[in-house]
Amino acid sequence: MPQAHLSTPEVPVLIVGAGPTGLTLACELARRGVAFRLVEASPGLRPGSRAKGLQPRSLEVFDDLGVIDRILANGRSAMPILLTDPDGRTSGGPAFEERPDVPYPASVITPQWRVEETLGLRLAEFGGTVEFGTALERFEQSADAVTAVLRSGDQTETVRAQWLVGCDGGRGVVRKQAGIAFEGETDERIRMIVADLAVDGLDRDAWHMWRCDEGFVSLCPLPSTHLFQYQAPILGDTGLNLATLQTIFDRRSGRTDIRLQEPEWTSVWRSNTRLADRYREGRVFLAGDAAHVHSPAGGQGMNTGIQDARNLGWKLASGVPELLDTYEAERRPIAAGVLRLSTARLAEAAEQKRIPIRSDRDTTQLSVNYRGSTLARDDRDESAQLRAGDRAPDAPGLTTTTGKCRLFDLIRGGQFTLLNFGPRFDSPVRTFHVVSEPAADDEIADSAGHLARAYFPADRTLVLLRPDGYIGLISDAGDLTAVPEHLL
Repeated sequence: MPQAHLSTPEVPVLIVGAGPTGLTLACELARRGVAFRLVEASPGLRPGSRAKGLQPRSLEVFDDLGVIDRILANGRSAMPILLTDPDGRTSGGPAFEERPDVPYPASVITPQWRVEETLGLRLAEFGGTVEFGTALERFEQSADAVTAVLRSGDQTETVRAQWLVGCDGGRGVVRKQAGIAFEGETDERIRMIVADLAVDGLDRDAWHMWRCDEGFVSLCPLPSTHLFQYQAPILGDTGLNLATLQTIFDRRSGRTDIRLQEPEWTSVWRSNTRLADRYREGRVFLAGDAAHVHSPAGGQGMNTGIQDARNLGWKLASGVPELLDTYEAERRPIAAGVLRLSTARLAEAAEQKRIPIRSDRDTTQLSVNYRGSTLARDDRDESAQLRAGDRAPDAPGLTTTTGKCRLFDLIRGGQFTLLNFGPRFDSPVRTFHVVSEPAADDEIADSAGHLARAYFPADRTLVLLRPDGYIGLISDAGDLTAVPEHLL
């Protein structure tokens, strides 16, 4: 019989699910000193490469969290893609534009378990832990708390939390028990084999794809491992054994010199496109796949969940009701757009019999913005290129009293930051005053001109950057009263 432990410890936040979304949220809370518990039903890190692409916007988040070096060390940026047609002709891509305001212009290929491992290590450095083998059984909420029952082995525990965040995936219990509808459709006709396996006779210099009338098959080298990720769309049920995978590969690639080895992990992806009716029910929030699921075409899923956590983390830490009310308003429309993008990319893949390799500001998530949010205020014309709600651009070539740096180097740490292009003044937040010759620690010079080209300042412009790296306020008039008002 399970043994019940009836104590009710108080914790500000209970996070259910320790995938990339839950781990990112935990890191955001931990570095701000907010107590939480992060529980994961699996006994440890889940096997399998699964999602394997980190988009440039996610890389900027990981830069701010202090894990970008580990991510890049275990991944590969701008991996070439080599597509072979049935007649033997080859083509490649994608192309990436180098821009001063974008420090990471290309996506990074790395297995999802490496991302989780990296975030787990960072969480430990912040003093946090993942409670593996601990599942949420049920919960109920009142006006001021959520009471949850957790199970670990044959032990149960009752936990009282101020907030519950479901990062437990599309089949998770949080959304279901919160009574939040998951609108969308499942198309059982559209499936894809995904497997991690070693390969003999193929170089690791590129992501290799082959297509024919039947469909495509691809082998993508997984950096920091000896494995490739195998992908092949199928119709109906099929086996996942080595013989089946080799037969599909031989038929679609036309190659007989490449031999697959026994898979170390296999899965079948099924077309499932759904969006939660709402992201919040009282004191319960949803993030990541618990709130939205869609095709992997376009490489958006893991990245959208990371951005959910980035948006929610600083708002939970603040505890300000008006901020928490903006989470769904800002993030749900983004997920709806991602569903449209990934669905279009899936249709393109079916028509062209290949994985779409085109990269643009939508797939990189650099175009994601919160224009129109109640947290976005500016006095600029609607035609202005940069508005409140936009991603804060980076700017290299800045000069401080200690040397050269990028803007992202200065604003790291998840705080509000004010850029002042006008006269000095006392500020309630971290402020950098733009001057011609820096003489104080809070002064910077735009030596290369990239800051001006990115932010289009006037003589008195103020730009308030949010903790999640988006622009909250732009006042070209230099309205100082707008700053404390925006900070709520």
